[in-house]
Amino acid sequence: MNTINKTQSQQAIDLENKYGAHNYHPLPVVLSKGEGVYVWDVDGKQYYDFLSAYSAVNQGHCHPKIVNTLVEQSKRLALTSRAFYNDMLGKYEKYACEYFGFDKLLPMNTGAEAVETALKICRRWAYEKKGISENKAEIIVCKNNFHGRTTTIISFSNDPVARTHFGPYTNGFIKIEYDNLQELETTLKTNPNVAGFLVEPIQGEAGVYVPSEGYLKQAKALCKKYNVLFIADEVQTGIARTGKLLAVQHEDVVPDILILGKAMSGGAYPISAVLANNDIMNVITPGSHGSTFGGNPVAAAVAIAALTVVKEENLAENAEKLGQLFRNKMNEYITKSNIVRLVRGKGLLNAIVINEEVESETAWNICLRLRDNGLLAKPTHGNIIRFAPPLVMTQEQLLDCVVIITKTLTEFER
Repeated sequence: MNTINKTQSQQAIDLENKYGAHNYHPLPVVLSKGEGVYVWDVDGKQYYDFLSAYSAVNQGHCHPKIVNTLVEQSKRLALTSRAFYNDMLGKYEKYACEYFGFDKLLPMNTGAEAVETALKICRRWAYEKKGISENKAEIIVCKNNFHGRTTTIISFSNDPVARTHFGPYTNGFIKIEYDNLQELETTLKTNPNVAGFLVEPIQGEAGVYVPSEGYLKQAKALCKKYNVLFIADEVQTGIARTGKLLAVQHEDVVPDILILGKAMSGGAYPISAVLANNDIMNVITPGSHGSTFGGNPVAAAVAIAALTVVKEENLAENAEKLGQLFRNKMNEYITKSNIVRLVRGKGLLNAIVINEEVESETAWNICLRLRDNGLLAKPTHGNIIRFAPPLVMTQEQLLDCVVIITKTLTEFER
């Protein structure tokens, strides 16, 4: 960086540090432009984006179809609130319901809002349809989950960073081990007040933990056996990220409630949604839930465009193919590596585990060096580095990234 742009970068960082709450610890790079799989910093240096805004930009940065839709709809009508009908919401709801195979959609804005919405739907269903006594409904969740950071959601987190000094916490949740069918069945069998089971098909924030084959399918069967709703949080894993449109489709599972967000807009606008069939969604009545911005015309138009891009550009198929290639190449490297313990993932949602203690700075330092070498990634849970590039990546670009990653890792070998 030249002196002027070093100053520009530092100015941007200093402004955030001075005027923004310190609720994130960003990698020190100041980005000003994005296109496809690339982002550029204020100095004009180009990087491969290997985080994709936590899978929000699956369709690539600034996809022209999505951006043009955003601009054109914003010029015409941006917001009415749900006090009135608008001419885009119904089109979006129909398109998305047919796209994912559900009767109804409830539109929201962020992933955490969508999770909260799903919890409310599940509880009301429990009281009105299953017959659980008022205020007795419980929802099973998995340890090491990440569903957001609202007060209710952190109440069933076991991450001390997310929880500490934010109590008192919300009751009504039962935490069990992820990928443990025996514990799930024991809990279902012994507690008649269970209304739902909320699960990530892959635990992304926890370090891209992929459950045992058959776990999701058998968990869904257990939920059906005990008349409990299977709630899939696909905010990060959905919309083609794992090589299928939905991660649950790897095991032919149809959730009772589906939670989506992030790539619903291709990163251009905050959009999330909860989908379910009529027998579940019809418990929601006027006044029981809502959002001023949820289902606004811009969101509706952008979501249609974003989902269309996924289908037209075969992004799920591309993620499946490139994901296999990435893991094969990384496994080749791992056979002779002392620094990388393993690679895991599905599609283009992957992570490598660094052979260091969780408290070590090695993974962070590797990410700093990756940045220097033209690729942006971020550690999670200390010694894990998540790799999730936009799904529009080509094979040539992926192989170029593998070279950058392996070259960087070699610098840390002992």
